[in-house]
Amino acid sequence: MSIRIKGDRAIKTPTGLATRPTPSKVRAAVFNILQSRIYGANWLDICAGSGAMGAEALVRGAHQVVGIELSAIACRIVKENWQKIAKSEQIVQVIKGDVLKIVPKLQPKFFDLVYFDPPYQSDLYQPVLQALPPLLTDDAIVIAECDRLRPLPDVIGDLVCSDRRQYGQTALSFYRLSSP
Repeated sequence: MSIRIKGDRAIKTPTGLATRPTPSKVRAAVFNILQSRIYGANWLDICAGSGAMGAEALVRGAHQVVGIELSAIACRIVKENWQKIAKSEQIVQVIKGDVLKIVPKLQPKFFDLVYFDPPYQSDLYQPVLQALPPLLTDDAIVIAECDRLRPLPDVIGDLVCSDRRQYGQTALSFYRLSSP
């Protein structure tokens, strides 16, 4: 299976139900909201799945895209997709493993934009969002995708929700550092 990103480019997606790509209307909305912040940004794609969000960031000029994904098959596909899309000056990295073990090892004060889309029923939201602040630039935005019936708290550790959007069954919470 494949999905299309900006510029009518097709990317591969893992087969089966283990990976749930972000719906195209949600991807479009996120990138419309972030449009002025993407060019030159360092993007972190947590629970990268198909890699569609990172691919969109690359197409729109992100400087670096780092993805974290547990599935080896998904990692291979994401890496292939991103390498196909990235320009020579763009940096891509796909890290396979448990997000709770990887996040603390990433470079501090580095990411401008973070997209976090774990399995909706997982227990990853609180611990991952609480671990992110040391990795964020002062004006970073963290977007957490979740089921609209399970909204995330307004405050999680040092992150404060600054906006919420809903698209069908999908809800997005936009977080910023409480005191940069």
